[in-house]
Amino acid sequence: MEKGKGETEYSWAGPTQKPNMAGAGAGAGAIAALLRAAHVPPAPRARSIRGLAAARALPPLVRATAAGVAPSSFRPYLPRLSSARSFSSSTSCSAGASLGGAVSTSRSEQEKQRQQSELIFLGTGTSEGIPRVSCLTNPSKTCAVCTKAAEPGNRNRRRNTSILLRHATPSGTANILIDAGKLRTIDAVIITHSHADAIGGLDCLRDWTNNVQPTIPIYVAERDYEVMKMTHYYLIDTSVVIPGAAVSALQFNIIKEEPFTVHNLEVIPLPVWHGQGYRSLGFRFGRVCYISDVSDIPKETYKLLEDCELLIMDALRPDRSSSTHFGLPRALEEVRKIKPKKTLFTGMMHLMDHEKVNNELAKLMETEGLDIQLSYDGLRVPVWL
Repeated sequence: MEKGKGETEYSWAGPTQKPNMAGAGAGAGAIAALLRAAHVPPAPRARSIRGLAAARALPPLVRATAAGVAPSSFRPYLPRLSSARSFSSSTSCSAGASLGGAVSTSRSEQEKQRQQSELIFLGTGTSEGIPRVSCLTNPSKTCAVCTKAAEPGNRNRRRNTSILLRHATPSGTANILIDAGKLRTIDAVIITHSHADAIGGLDCLRDWTNNVQPTIPIYVAERDYEVMKMTHYYLIDTSVVIPGAAVSALQFNIIKEEPFTVHNLEVIPLPVWHGQGYRSLGFRFGRVCYISDVSDIPKETYKLLEDCELLIMDALRPDRSSSTHFGLPRALEEVRKIKPKKTLFTGMMHLMDHEKVNNELAKLMETEGLDIQLSYDGLRVPVWL
């Protein structure tokens, strides 16, 4: 989580004082300079516990202008980010090539083996969301990004960071949610960490399991489950609930920092630091890597990021990092180390103007061949897993 100027960030472990932030003008002015910076060189199955889940509101789903092209061998199809505003329909893979160097199967055989899945960005903002109430109620209205975000359909409008994977399986589509959301069917929820912006919507699933589906499996690290036992004790230990009250009927699955399976999809945890001494998890499925809350990446995690096709990563602000999140300069350094085919940044605060930052990022394709853009709420990206 990241708070604004002079505010205090509250984790479940207690408050952490955050430094004052520079103004929006200073932040925006730093973008062009940092983009001209020099190139940075590379540097058992879950056990089940009965419990709960998390939820956030689903924003209007605005489909990106992406046209599907059949993939080549053993690579997820990802549309090329060729402009600051939209996707185009090209791929970076030549027919018959595979990442592992193996002989490829024919396109028709490959399509039988895999089906097209889809990523939907439900939220791409910070814990307080964009626009901020403090900015909207400021009589001087000095925050240009929050003013834009108040306009219908503006891509600066951002809810708490969350992503949905609509995973295509032979038996149908499974909705796998990372850090909360509201959908007609939720097949699984995977929790990255136990800050309020990741688990604050737990109560919303009471209505879900009472009226839509009987239970929802939740995948969470044991350390975060222990936090939830304190912050949402009444959803875990239902014996304390007044008789007749509605409570969630959810299934906890404790995960370790090793691969686990959700609806026939292998999910690989990506351990990262989200502030000094605070462990958070990113997740990899296929060649898609998702890291929403990060201040540093341990050496051992880089191995798990090899051959990443699509990297979705934290980039809080344009000028610098905070104690708990990558800023744009550090995020760009990490992209150069990890070398993904495509990158979408998420978790942006109100100093990040969607159009202005994307226009600057688009220049990196010409200068360095880096395909990087900001994501936005409602963005849909087709992937092959």
